[in-house]
Amino acid sequence: MKLKLLLTLLLATSSIFAQEPSDENIKKFSISGSIDAYFRTNITGPNEAFEDGDDTFFLNPGTSFADRSGFSLGMVNTIISYEGTKVGFVADLVFGPRGEDAVFLSTGSSNIINQLYAFWHVSDNITLTFGNFNTFLGYEVISPADNFYYSTSYMFSNGPFSHTGLKADFLLSEDFSFLLAIMNSTDYTEINLDGSYTFGGQIGYKEQYLNVIYGEQTGTTGSTFQVDYTGGTYLSDAFFLGINATYNDTDGSGFYGAALYPKYTLSEKFALGLRGEYFGFHNEDLEDNTVFAATLSANYTIDDLTIIPELRLDNWSEEFYFDNDLQPTNSLASFLVAAVYKFN
Repeated sequence: MKLKLLLTLLLATSSIFAQEPSDENIKKFSISGSIDAYFRTNITGPNEAFEDGDDTFFLNPGTSFADRSGFSLGMVNTIISYEGTKVGFVADLVFGPRGEDAVFLSTGSSNIINQLYAFWHVSDNITLTFGNFNTFLGYEVISPADNFYYSTSYMFSNGPFSHTGLKADFLLSEDFSFLLAIMNSTDYTEINLDGSYTFGGQIGYKEQYLNVIYGEQTGTTGSTFQVDYTGGTYLSDAFFLGINATYNDTDGSGFYGAALYPKYTLSEKFALGLRGEYFGFHNEDLEDNTVFAATLSANYTIDDLTIIPELRLDNWSEEFYFDNDLQPTNSLASFLVAAVYKFN
């Protein structure tokens, strides 16, 4: 009798411990990120460094990152995140030249913090995010692991990069979303110097997004206004067409642009893409300066490593470059190849 009772208790105990935990009670802690490095060379211009006072610079496209000649480092991106049933946080840390350039453009930012925020899932359809988060405008992002192209567009490079504040995401249906935000001045990620605030909004429908920011900006006498459209569609199982268009005005000056991102996937490991961008700066007192930039890129994936060769041509309306004879010219052709490794 005692043996029968003991066996019954053992079976009951093993049954309890064998049960799968409820998905609603799982708390997820994770570490993920990427590392990257690249080689870049100018085809129609010099590759040696130029000295301007205490500054050293290379002839390169006037966009963010990938702006050195020869072999160079990108960054280490480490993302530490925790997600409970209702609340969680993200600590997104960057080390290296690409990361330093990204956070340097965010005024007052620490040297290594790309994002640092906490979130609360108020309900299945409402999420509040508080802290420093990358912008919701634009087609491209800071991390090369999340971009098809290694170099970046002019629209991305002219910002905004990051915001600090409070945003609310509303999932109104399977296809329809809405966002509202109140933030510091653009790229003032750790400090508000004069009580200036920027308001943001987004309407999303079937992965097509219309974004707006508006508000007073520290260091200017007027407000900034930017409207941005980001989206795309699959024209076939293998062919995706992305699009980005934006217009910015801050106290009478700003920028505008549009880009198409056709991408064709040839296999699980190989894809080709072309970014064609028209971009310009506007000023009410000066003639617009404009550029057309075409970037042909490939992605070849080996497990978690992606090799990205890229051929780029930038053609400005003004003579911003030098050719190989150090004569002024309005165009620059360049080539790079990057290696991006993702981990999780």
